[in-house]
Amino acid sequence: MNFETVLPLAPWVVFFPVLGIILNLLFGKRLGEKGIGVIASLAAGLSFGVAALLALGLTGHPEGGTYHLLRWLAIGDFTADWNFRVDTLSVTMMLVVAGVGTLIHIYSIGYMHADVRHEGDPARFRRFFVFLNLFVAAMMILVSADNFLMLFVGWEGVGLCSYLLIGFWFEKGAGGIANAQAAKKAFVVNRIGDFGLLIAIFLIFYNFGSLDFETVFAQAPQVAAVLPGVILAITLFMLLGVTGKSAQLPLYVWLPDAMAGPTPVSALIHAATMVTAGVYLVARSQALYQQIALAQDVVMWVGAATALFAATIALGQYDIKKVLAYSTISQLGFMVTAVGMGAAVAGMFHLVTHAFFKALLFLGAGSVILGLEHGHEHAAAHGSHTEEGHHAAFDPQDMRNMGGLRGKMPLTFWVYLIGALALAGIAPLSGFFSKDEILADASLHHPAVYVVLTAAAFLTAFYVARQLAMVFFGKPRSEAAAGAVESPPVVTVPLVILAVLAAVGGLLNFPTTHWLEKWLEHSLYGVQPAKFILSVALISLAVALAGLLVGWLIYGRKPLADARQPDPLARPLNGLFLALENKWWVDELYQALVVRPYLRLAQFLAQPVDQGVIDGLVNGVGNLMRATAQSWRRIQNGYVRSYALTILLGVVLVITYLVLR
Repeated sequence: MNFETVLPLAPWVVFFPVLGIILNLLFGKRLGEKGIGVIASLAAGLSFGVAALLALGLTGHPEGGTYHLLRWLAIGDFTADWNFRVDTLSVTMMLVVAGVGTLIHIYSIGYMHADVRHEGDPARFRRFFVFLNLFVAAMMILVSADNFLMLFVGWEGVGLCSYLLIGFWFEKGAGGIANAQAAKKAFVVNRIGDFGLLIAIFLIFYNFGSLDFETVFAQAPQVAAVLPGVILAITLFMLLGVTGKSAQLPLYVWLPDAMAGPTPVSALIHAATMVTAGVYLVARSQALYQQIALAQDVVMWVGAATALFAATIALGQYDIKKVLAYSTISQLGFMVTAVGMGAAVAGMFHLVTHAFFKALLFLGAGSVILGLEHGHEHAAAHGSHTEEGHHAAFDPQDMRNMGGLRGKMPLTFWVYLIGALALAGIAPLSGFFSKDEILADASLHHPAVYVVLTAAAFLTAFYVARQLAMVFFGKPRSEAAAGAVESPPVVTVPLVILAVLAAVGGLLNFPTTHWLEKWLEHSLYGVQPAKFILSVALISLAVALAGLLVGWLIYGRKPLADARQPDPLARPLNGLFLALENKWWVDELYQALVVRPYLRLAQFLAQPVDQGVIDGLVNGVGNLMRATAQSWRRIQNGYVRSYALTILLGVVLVITYLVLR
């Protein structure tokens, strides 16, 4: 397919989701839930179709190009155009965002039909799909941008959408405010990261005189030779933005709380959109990072530390979605490590395969939650509750309330098993190949990082086994689990498709073909050849199998008998498990060191400074005007003789002045 023919289609990757938003806002009420879901899913699907056509066009023109839509800003010599960059890197991201996003949209039709009724507000169904389409549109702007300013628009757009969707049930949660607080936390933490990216953009503009990717990246070696400190500052401030969006240390704390949103939101944020933005940014900016070895090392170690740290926390969580949330943070650490090492192809490979199996796991978790909610409501309708008590006390996301779901939800079990084994890195599933490339590169150039990532890989397999055993094996530990039923086809069909992708996704960069490497080498700066080292691959597989075996011996051989039984690791690990269960008390540390001092400072400034000094000055001026007005009111007494006397006196004074003059 001719590239010049399909290039003008590029803006439609954004226009189709926007069109879906408009149609649902105008006609959604009349169309009903099916119509709303079809329009939103079709909008995302058409965006994927455009991305596929662009990919076909690139096969004959791999260097890509840009499509000029309009002149956005023109200030003196500076111009910023709204140009769509179509190259192999941007189109890869488009395919992932729109492809996985479309499956999530379809799944959401069935999930949200039940969820809005479970939460007692069916009218919000349309709002959810409007926000979902907006999320896809914002992410498409980010990955199709041809300059840092347009990228920042998409960057902020996905931040806004995460706020809207995490807080979708804003009046729910503990105390009626927990979900709203989770959304606010995500918004505030990401603003800290966005500050870093903004400073990086300002520095780029000041030192390069442009924000266009091609201009900046072409000048990077010359600027680095003269001003290496500037490039270091740009890359490190950019990294601050990455730690916010891609949930790395120390700004990862918002992502576990993002589980407050409906499960399809979790899948969209964790698999296809927001959290991949930081990885994409570093991959796109390799021309800057590869100028400064220190910048690469900092990125690499932030990613490696995050991979291990988050994996430890996942061991002690009971919420099925929060285990996956900390898993996402850990896997993002692998990706950030890869792009930090300069192995951008390996990082992008893991980004793609992770989108497949993590979307599958989150949507599978949603299917499990739907099954438990159905079982709980069935038990409530028949008045047979014993263990769970009243409706508000039952948590359908707590793995201690599950068990035995392998027989109750067989299709969900099998697809979930595929996703879990792919996450664990079991051959020949996709996660094995993409994770192995990162480990192989680390083993050659950064042995210490290799050890850290290998430890994280072992823990990953361990918590995968723990979750599988607690959710699907043993006997049901609640009436809800005993009454669970399989989800409808609108939920399970996207799961099956994702399971196939999670199983065969490793073929994208299979060691004998390296197709993804050949595809991306036209867009990435300084591509390192993909590596497959048999010894590293065998060690990686052995580590994953060992993690699964140890996890199964602890949790699967003797499954929990009931929901109140303590975790098998609680007694042997004692205080260490308590630390894992409490997430190393990082949130409490933030509260003590940042949040509470900030609130105290704000309260102090509000009383003596804001209300005392500032309000005092403003109110003082107002009081002065009021007193002046009251004094002048005395001459406005309403008597005509007083006004006549005043006029006479005025005339006399004027005549006297003129005579004396």
